[in-house]
Amino acid sequence: MGSLAADIGAIFSAVLSNDSWMISEALRGNGAWVVGFFATLLGAALVLWIYKRVPFIDRQLERSIMVWSYLIIAAIIFVEVFRRFVLSEQAPWSTTLPPFLFLIMTWFGCSYNVRLRTHLAFAEFRTSMPRAGQMACLTLDAVLWFTFCWIVVVTSTRVVANSASNFQIMLGTDNVMQWWFLATVPISFILLCARALENYLEDIARYRSGESLINQAVIGGE
Repeated sequence: MGSLAADIGAIFSAVLSNDSWMISEALRGNGAWVVGFFATLLGAALVLWIYKRVPFIDRQLERSIMVWSYLIIAAIIFVEVFRRFVLSEQAPWSTTLPPFLFLIMTWFGCSYNVRLRTHLAFAEFRTSMPRAGQMACLTLDAVLWFTFCWIVVVTSTRVVANSASNFQIMLGTDNVMQWWFLATVPISFILLCARALENYLEDIARYRSGESLINQAVIGGE
C-alpha cells in the first residue's frame, strides 16, 4: 500500500515538474492505474458537464474533427500524388502525417458512434429480454466501456510520455513531435467514456420512467 502511494505521489511530482522523462518513468508504476482511473472518471464527468452547458459542442465536436481529418487526409493524398507523378517531387511528410490523422479520425469517430449506439449491441436479442435483463445488459455495457477506456487512457498515456521523453519526431519533418498526435488517443477515450456515461444516465432515466430501453440504432442518425 505504501509503495502504491509512493507511485501516485511520484506521478503528481513528475507532472508538476513538467519533465517528460520523469513523467514517463513515474507512469511505469502501478500508481498509474489508480491515477488513470480517477482521471478517466473525472475527465468524462467534466466533458459531460461541458456538453450539457454548451450543446453546440455536444452536437459538433466529434463530427467536426472526423470531417476535417478526412478532408485533410484526402487533400494531402490528392496533392502529393499529383506532385509525385506530374512534377516528380513529393513532400517527405506526406506519407507519415495521414496515418496520424487517420488515428485521430478513427477514435473520435468511435466516441461519436458510441453516442449514437451504432456499435455492436445485439439489439434484436436484447429486445426479447425482460426489462430488468435489458437494464442489466445496459449496465454491463457502461461498465465495459469504462473499463476499456480506463485501460486505453493509462496505456496510451504511457506511450505518449515515452514518445515525448525520447523526443520522437514525425518522419519527414524537422520539429513536429509525434506525441502531439499520440496525445489525442487518451483524450478521445475520455470523450468516449463521457458518451458512455451520458448514454447510461439516459438509460437510468428511461428505466425509471417506463420508456423503451432498447431502440434500433441507425448509422448516421441522430
